[in-house]
Amino acid sequence: MAPRDEILAAINIYLNVPAAPEHNGLQVEGSPHIKKIIFGVSANMALFEAAAVAKADMIITHHGLIWDNVMPITGVFGRRIAFLLKNNINLAAYHLPLDMHPVIGNNAMLAKKLRLKNIKPFGEYHGKMIGLRGSFARPLSAAALAKQLGGEFIPAGPAKIKTAAIVSGGAHKMVSQAENTDIYITGSRDEFVVEYCKEAKINFIAMGHYNSEKLGIMALKDYVAKKFKVAAEFIDIPNPF
Repeated sequence: MAPRDEILAAINIYLNVPAAPEHNGLQVEGSPHIKKIIFGVSANMALFEAAAVAKADMIITHHGLIWDNVMPITGVFGRRIAFLLKNNINLAAYHLPLDMHPVIGNNAMLAKKLRLKNIKPFGEYHGKMIGLRGSFARPLSAAALAKQLGGEFIPAGPAKIKTAAIVSGGAHKMVSQAENTDIYITGSRDEFVVEYCKEAKINFIAMGHYNSEKLGIMALKDYVAKKFKVAAEFIDIPNPF
């Protein structure tokens, strides 16, 4: 068991939460004493119900319920909050801090998985660099990498790739920043991307917003489990988009 506020304070420092915009950290208050934490990509009723069955005291997600906008506590939003309060379950969320983190962030973890070298910050968003760019130790097949990562593949660049840029989540609009890179990897895609990539000669992989953002929250689970005497479990709520 560990104090909720001690856990959250440690995460806030580790993820450098004050440096990021949006509402990160505790969003719904439950028990002050934590025995078990469920980790997941997105805050939704399926995850909440699974956490209740697992007898969790806290849920930590990448996508939370509260952003910068004020919302009436009605409909789906209201029912989600009511469920958490009824079951005395805390909800905390870390969005951009978990994309940007240089060690356990979504982009850092994918770059590590791909064994990228010469990694540098990439992808400006609201004045901050949230992604990464790097190179492969030797040229790879773009098609083979796309098959490994899954999702949608636009083969518009070189068949053999030497460099890659990564921004997890809904970052397809940032593809223009990836010019002069062999492949751009993100979560989502929109109509304009196909022709843009053809003209810029960039390969493009849209892994799915959800799937591109699993690695960071799973790494955060490991960090918390190692630092505190609490049970920690990642629950996957599959989502191809």
